[in-house]
Amino acid sequence: MAQWTSAVGAAQLARLLTSQQDRPAGPGSKRPPAYRALADGIRLLVLEGRVPVAARLPAERELALALSVSRTTVAAAYEALRTEGFLESRRGAGSWTAVPAGNPLPARGLEPLPPEALGSMIDLGCAALPAPEPWLTRAVQGALEELPPYAHTHGDYPAGLPALRSMIAERYTARGIPTMPEQIMVTTGAMGAIDAICHLFAGRGERIAVESPSYANILQLMREAGARLVPVAMAEGLTGWDMDRWRQVLRDSAPRIAYVVADFHNPTGALADDDQRRRLVDAARSAGTVLVADETMSELWLDPGVEMPRQVCAFDPAGATVITVGSASKAFWAGMRIGWVRAAPDVIRSLVAARAYADLGTPVVEQLAVNWLFSTGNWEQAVDVRRGQARENRDALVAAVRRELPGWEFEVPRGGLTLWVRTGGLSGSRLAEAGERVGVRVPSGPRFGVDGAFEGYVRLPFTVGGAVAEEAAVRLAAAARLVESGVSGGSDAVRPFVA
Repeated sequence: MAQWTSAVGAAQLARLLTSQQDRPAGPGSKRPPAYRALADGIRLLVLEGRVPVAARLPAERELALALSVSRTTVAAAYEALRTEGFLESRRGAGSWTAVPAGNPLPARGLEPLPPEALGSMIDLGCAALPAPEPWLTRAVQGALEELPPYAHTHGDYPAGLPALRSMIAERYTARGIPTMPEQIMVTTGAMGAIDAICHLFAGRGERIAVESPSYANILQLMREAGARLVPVAMAEGLTGWDMDRWRQVLRDSAPRIAYVVADFHNPTGALADDDQRRRLVDAARSAGTVLVADETMSELWLDPGVEMPRQVCAFDPAGATVITVGSASKAFWAGMRIGWVRAAPDVIRSLVAARAYADLGTPVVEQLAVNWLFSTGNWEQAVDVRRGQARENRDALVAAVRRELPGWEFEVPRGGLTLWVRTGGLSGSRLAEAGERVGVRVPSGPRFGVDGAFEGYVRLPFTVGGAVAEEAAVRLAAAARLVESGVSGGSDAVRPFVA
């Protein structure tokens, strides 16, 4: 019986491999033999999760034709991968990807680093800060005081606790967007919200337009739901959204859904202005596309004087085009898995009905904690502290990267939690691999793109500051030197770091 569970075509694999060579290697780098470069490229794709484990690879002759190399080169690369444990083969069944014994399975998104690894690894993979105290403890204590009446019920609230739905609706209304509780559903984080929306609106095979780049975990969620992603390129730097390009893609592709992060975009940090938001809503309405606006970063402006535009849903007064997703995870704490959806009442009813076959509802205690934060004014206090932490971290990281890696290019965003960095001609995938060996975990650019785009980038979040930010930049510079020297494999010693 075949051991593979999926297949990668020759053309698709060639496209992914070619993306790793979008930008030239650094000066003085060594050029490995062709078979070794091919083996390394496939191994990186497996380690990145862009080629799944147990995926059948194309036959040697097919891949040789697609890459315009000799069959001998492909055969030698496959043999090297078998020797290293990244490929298994059986006569008559072909060859499929694997990972060597003892290696962790690659993640398709950006999973949190296990706590036991924090002593030796600086984690720049997860864009989330530690919990703000004493507000977290106060919120949980406030929730426990409010809990007894709910403990006498079954505890399942598919639409969310009525008190929290009302509070979220009031917050939208206070911003000039009249909202009823019937337009709100509380979810298990923003991921839970977007998962529910995708299952309702975009069945397997449906098109979803996404920014390019976009948030890696959402892209993977949509892929696993069977969606066909239609990338819409972002403009350079922090200018953000090319409205002419968006209008053309929405008109020509007619996607069922378009997903955007208009507030301090993840990963670039761009902030869409009022005109971009208005034109985007108009384009989606004309195309019959549901526009999903992810507002998880909307309260994380970091610089004084930042004027926040109107919310995307403000340009959809009829409520027929825009679905808004919010969350407590970025502004407050990722461990507080509370998100919400704002949409037309009929959409909310459909989403709530579908929860009977999903998670039934969101934990009550966490909902009560967020409601306590909103109703007492403690939310604003905690988020203000959070902005200060993120600002200090951003400034420290920017200074350290500019000092240690002067050839890397980026623009400093005025909010959000991420820095989108062009890596001076180095492969982001190879930097991520080298970083693991020298003690810094960083996600490569292709995780935020479609079909291998953004190989020349990495994303750096504002999650560390001070001496840790300086050490992170030092380790990134060490990883860059490994990539420039053409080193692949090996295990450099990683020294523990204690802040």
